[in-house]
Formats: sequence, C-alpha cells, structure tokens
Amino acid sequence: MRKDIFDLLNGITEEEKSILKGDASIQKELYTSEDEFVVDSGKLLAQGKLIDIRPHTRFAYFPTHRHNYIEMVCMLKGELTTHFVEGETVRLTAGDVLLLNRHARHDIEPCSENDLAINFIILPEFFSRTQIFYDRNDILRDFIVSSLSDRKNHNDYLLYHAQGLLTVENLIENLIWTLTYHKNDMNTIAMSTMDLLLMNLCTLSSDTLTDMSRGSNTITIQALEYIDTHFDRGTLEELASITGYSTAYLSRLLKQNTGLNFKQLLQQRRLQEAAYLLENTTLTTEKIIKKIGYENSAYFYRIFEAKYGCSPKDYRNG
Repeated sequence: MRKDIFDLLNGITEEEKSILKGDASIQKELYTSEDEFVVDSGKLLAQGKLIDIRPHTRFAYFPTHRHNYIEMVCMLKGELTTHFVEGETVRLTAGDVLLLNRHARHDIEPCSENDLAINFIILPEFFSRTQIFYDRNDILRDFIVSSLSDRKNHNDYLLYHAQGLLTVENLIENLIWTLTYHKNDMNTIAMSTMDLLLMNLCTLSSDTLTDMSRGSNTITIQALEYIDTHFDRGTLEELASITGYSTAYLSRLLKQNTGLNFKQLLQQRRLQEAAYLLENTTLTTEKIIKKIGYENSAYFYRIFEAKYGCSPKDYRNG
C-alpha cells in the first residue's frame, strides 16, 4: 500500500486522542442515538453515500453492539479480536477480510497503535442497485441476502484469509484511495470497485474462505430431523422456509457435513423406510411406494435394486 495512504489511515484520530488523554471509554453518542448500541450509518456516512470507510477506533474496549449496515473489516496490520454474543471469538491478522451481518452482536478488544483495521460501511441500498454477483450460487451471496433480511436465522460473519492475493489486495487499496482522496467526486468508481472486490471474494476457494456460521452443525441436525420425519413429502423449499436459509446454502451445508445433498438424503431415508416396511409389515410393494412418497414405480424398483442388490420381493423373502 502507498505510504501516504497508510500513514494517513494510521494517524491518531481526535476520538483516539481523547481516549489517550484519559477518557478510556468509547463515546457511544458518536455512533448511535438509540438506547441499544446499534451503530448507525447515519452517524458515519454523508447523505446520499452508499459506502464509506473509517479506521477502527483503537486503545479502548468497544462494547457489545451491532450495525444497521453490512460492515467489511480489512486488517492492514497487527491484529484485532472480536467476541460474538454466542461465545465465538475471531482473531483477525494482516490480510484478513471479515464481513459482518448487520444483525451480529459482538464486542471488540482494545487495539494498540501497531494494529490497523479499516471498516467499510456498506448500506443495504448498495446491494439493491446491482445484480452483478447475485446470480452466483455461493456462500457470500447467501450471506448478503440473509443480512438484508429481517429474519434472525443467519450467519454472523464470513472470514476470508486474503493475504497475498494480489487482486483482492489491489482492489482494497484502490477502494481506500478513492474513498480517502475523492470522497465526493468518484462515488460511481468507488461502488464499481466494491462490486469487483465482492466478485473476487466470491471466487475464493474453500480453503481460503472460512465459513464461520454459528450453529452450522445445529442446522445440519435440524435438516436431518426434518428429512427423518417428512421423508414422504418433504421438500428443500419447505426446509429453507423453516430454517430461514436459502436452498443453495442448505444444499452446500448438507453436502459438506454429510457427503450427500438434500435429494440424496431424502432418497436414502425413503429406501430405509421401504426396507423396514418390507421386513416388518404385510403392505404390498405398491402401497409401500405410495407411503414413502414415490409415484413412479419403475423408478423406485430401479433405485431399490441399485441400493440393496435385489428386488423388493426378493428382499422381503430373503
């Protein structure tokens, strides 16, 4: 990063000077007018702007809060540690990019002069103006959609380890430069650069992206319980409605945690039930087919034999 930009961002702010003089607490009134600590974009952005930046305030503990916007934290040097209300702790180091859901409640440990984190403030309206990366079926897209929703089922954050990824680093530097030196006359360029940055984050491989969704195992268990009790009529769309997550996200989560997607898990459960009914009841095969939710008998016979190596009749008699 250019030295003049880095030095400007790393300078001691007026708020930090006040803290260093002895006022060791974050001045809540600088961030919100509400009783609940919700950092208000109206306190931080000029009217009409959809994105902006500010260095994270150092030298003081930042108490539990959330935002009414999506925040992207880019760690330029040192480290930053944040604790989420449900007990998770995330430690950022140089090169990390953290996206925070606007519902996520967390606090932040004091940083020193050797630590520098830049907060990008991104209003929800920014995402409604474009469909550039919304057509992608990826975790980032689902994260943003859930953050824009008022539902409480969501990932608190996504963490990208982007150190050494030149495209991401260059876009971050370009964005910081634009928002630092051209706050009022290059809004379109700044927003286009942010679009490119998000598109590049979308392409990062799974070993670079850490999906830090709270309760992902709980969601998987909930999905498996749903399949277990709704195998005869269950759908991925209904499961998505129940959990509040998109069908694409649920499919990836199940595949990641079980090795099978929703359709495969549903079929596995149906065949298990068919085998149980063949062994323990006198129901005809046709009635069993209907009971477990299949209408195509030929398809059922084919997949049953592929799994068990024999026909339903031979399975019952064997």
